[in-house]
Amino acid sequence: MLVAAAVCPCPPLLVPEVAAGAAPELDGLRAACLDALGVLAAARPDRLVVLGPAPQPGRGPHPQGARGSFRGLGVDVDVRLGQGPQAGERELPQSLAVAAWLLERTRWSDAPVEGLGVGETLEAGRCLEAGRELAGADGRTALLVMGDGSACRTLKAPGYLDERAADFDAEAARALGAADTTALAALDGGLARELKAAGRAPWQVLAGAGEGAGLKGQLLYDEAPYGVGYFVVAWS
Repeated sequence: MLVAAAVCPCPPLLVPEVAAGAAPELDGLRAACLDALGVLAAARPDRLVVLGPAPQPGRGPHPQGARGSFRGLGVDVDVRLGQGPQAGERELPQSLAVAAWLLERTRWSDAPVEGLGVGETLEAGRCLEAGRELAGADGRTALLVMGDGSACRTLKAPGYLDERAADFDAEAARALGAADTTALAALDGGLARELKAAGRAPWQVLAGAGEGAGLKGQLLYDEAPYGVGYFVVAWS
């Protein structure tokens, strides 16, 4: 049963050491993410599943204690997924490493954690089914869902300016903030790829998990710094 969810973006710039001199620019985003994680803790889940886009999802979930790193970005920062000893042989994909960093900031110890990479091209039906399976497991499940909106909001955005990006992001933010699982399920995967919106697949896993859960949404952050749509949402 899904009892709570938090949606956060996953740019490595959330990690101050990566952002370096630009770190203060995302202080509001970091604060909103921590507020959303507080909603997860308040729900007292039996387990927390962290979802995030991954170019190569790999086989099976990442266990609690799985390691991640931002060394590839030139900073000496390592993370682990949840508390406890290092576990697992595979390194966390970048989106889950950002999630692990956020969880470390909250000193998460409220429930066991596992991570699951979601293929960015996974079609909607399979995303929804994966979400239903997560919610159908025994016990009280919470989800931390990592993923960015379009990367085409301005001329200086990573994907350059695409006039369709603002409308796509507005609908995604509305659907996430309203916990509208039908609208999330209807997001256009092809358009999302064209707009470089890496959050589409994880959001649709959330949509499957949230079907019939009766959760209410709250949009905590909706901005596009650097031309990328970032949303923070809490479902409870």
